[in-house]
Amino acid sequence: MKITLEELRAWVAVVDTGSITAAAEQLEQTSSGISRALSRLESKLQTTLLHRTTRRLALTEEGLVFLDHARQILASVEQAEEHIAQRRDTPAGRLRVNANTPFMLHVIVPLVAEFRQRYPHIQLSLNTDDIVIDLLEQQTDIAIRIGELRDSTLRARVLGSSAIRLLASPAYLQQAGMPQCTEDLAGHQLLGFSQLDAHNVWPVRQPDGEFLRIQPGLCASSGETLRQLALAGQGIVRLSDFVSREDRASGRLVQVLAAETRDMQLPVHAVYYRNQSLSARITCFLDFLREKIQENQLL
Repeated sequence: MKITLEELRAWVAVVDTGSITAAAEQLEQTSSGISRALSRLESKLQTTLLHRTTRRLALTEEGLVFLDHARQILASVEQAEEHIAQRRDTPAGRLRVNANTPFMLHVIVPLVAEFRQRYPHIQLSLNTDDIVIDLLEQQTDIAIRIGELRDSTLRARVLGSSAIRLLASPAYLQQAGMPQCTEDLAGHQLLGFSQLDAHNVWPVRQPDGEFLRIQPGLCASSGETLRQLALAGQGIVRLSDFVSREDRASGRLVQVLAAETRDMQLPVHAVYYRNQSLSARITCFLDFLREKIQENQLL
């Protein structure tokens, strides 16, 4: 037995208006359609809800009991519809965002206060991973991915792209010397990634024309850890502009081999599952993030 909302609405409308004809006019249906809906409802319930005469309709005892339940069900559905409409118009609820540590610290975290002020009903849950995660397994709504995408099951929105540079601290360069060409890097301490080997390809050409792939003397899984090592004078590092912007502006890190560095842009995407409807809170977060990235040139 599967009672439909259409049947419940027809039933309540008949009771409220006092006739099948009036109920049909209220619901913009035919009288025969309302009558059939009532017949189906009584058949499914295996009971009589109304005594019908040529002059009036009278509720049976079962009809009186069922009327209260029907009103509660329809009121709950209307309340749920209104609640969803409000959430669409005023985004609300928990939003789970995942990004690698550098992007989270240098791009997202500085924007949190303004986002929360603009959307006070959204509860952010910010998580960091320096490897690619499974969004469903980690219960994530949005993940920020740096570099080329490989997973075709994901939808993606481009947030921009970030250039990469070779950097070192003044203290390290004073002690080890400034390299003058790509070949000079062989005599330096090179900082690289332990898990993301693609990030150990540096934007400088070797004599054969290929980009340099380094074997790091000191490695870490996180770009933020590598940044801290570079700041501590432990060697030369490859970092994205969004990670190093403030360090370069303050002089804590300086660019190495600027003339030899080729333009290498890493695309930045926000990804979510292809079969997931884009809720209001996801849409407003992505719109806000892209707006601020472009406005403040954060990448």
